[in-house]
Amino acid sequence: MDIALILGLVLAFGALLAMISMEGASITALLLPAPMVLVFGATIAVGIASGTLRDFLNAAASLPRAFRGQSGSTQTVIATIAGYADRARTEGLLSLEQGVADEKDPVMQQALQSIADGVDAEDLRILLEDAIASAAARSRSASRFFMTLGGFAPTVGIIGTVVSLTHVLERLDAPETLGPMIATAFVATLWGLLSANFIWLPIGGRLQRLGELELERMTVVMEGMLAVQSGATPAFVQERLSALVSDSASSASTKASTKASAKGGKERRAKKGTAPADDAAPPVGAGS
Repeated sequence: MDIALILGLVLAFGALLAMISMEGASITALLLPAPMVLVFGATIAVGIASGTLRDFLNAAASLPRAFRGQSGSTQTVIATIAGYADRARTEGLLSLEQGVADEKDPVMQQALQSIADGVDAEDLRILLEDAIASAAARSRSASRFFMTLGGFAPTVGIIGTVVSLTHVLERLDAPETLGPMIATAFVATLWGLLSANFIWLPIGGRLQRLGELELERMTVVMEGMLAVQSGATPAFVQERLSALVSDSASSASTKASTKASAKGGKERRAKKGTAPADDAAPPVGAGS
């Protein structure tokens, strides 16, 4: 779980509270129900109105993911695919069907089933590219919804301030109340700016970044499974997919992944009675 969003929001609101405390102001002066209802309620409402109901439901469903962060490590995916490569070379492509039921990744699950069914490489690539494009479109839609809320919120806050100031002008016959009423009027603008920059825009940016990472992971799955189908060695698959990862995993992670895939291969060969005599022998295909 990546706590970057939670940490960032806590620090941002903590800085705001620190400023209020240092200024000698009261936090209760900002927690006014009327402007908060207008800013949050109207912002979400016009956000829904600017798109479709499906966009809103998709964004709401994506909200927990913004707090959880990326699910699974790309290096773990690479190690898993290298293991499938070893299985395919030792047991045949049909053996990959055994991993369909246990695989939780829908893209990899689809790839395993297609390879076992004998789908050719070109059709498999088209199939996986369509699945990736669909997932990327959903991710962009969720991110764009929260970015849209971030654009509407400050303007909605200004509308609330204008409404409150109109009420203030009706009370010019009571000068002693003008100061508190004007201060209250600007709370709506404050919440508009605050919600946009402390909530909506960070969530939208977070979902956008998670979408990019998910697209990278799915691309690794596609290229990896195509390599498995072509009969590539586990070592080649490991190196090929590691080169696709933009954040360049550390050598320790790569060695750990290679060791894990090699160990899995030895265990499967041992079950078939073809384990090499020397435990230090390289995995199948490593010297090809």
